[in-house]
Amino acid sequence: MEQLVLENISRHMKDKKVFRSGQHGFTKGKSCLTNLINFCNEMTGVADSKRAVGILYLYFRKAFNTVSHKTSTEKLMKHTMRWTENWLNVLAQKVVISGKNLLEPSNL
Repeated sequence: MEQLVLENISRHMKDKKVFRSGQHGFTKGKSCLTNLINFCNEMTGVADSKRAVGILYLYFRKAFNTVSHKTSTEKLMKHTMRWTENWLNVLAQKVVISGKNLLEPSNL
């Protein structure tokens, strides 16, 4: 019965194009590995074109079966906030229109 339900739901999702081509989880023929390969290819292209890349990639292998949700959430928030704070501390912004830097104090 479970297989029949799975097939019907999968067919419906495919027919209605619910998932984009980038969806890897719960997609036949795709996995965490195909997701990681696609991701690495995209980021390599971005880095090769000398554009900035910021990446936060999380892999929770059985995390939700072995650790309390509260502990996982607290640790995730702590480390994500620290990463974001570090990123913002070194962030430099510049908005230039017609050769004029709009973020200079004299232009604010």
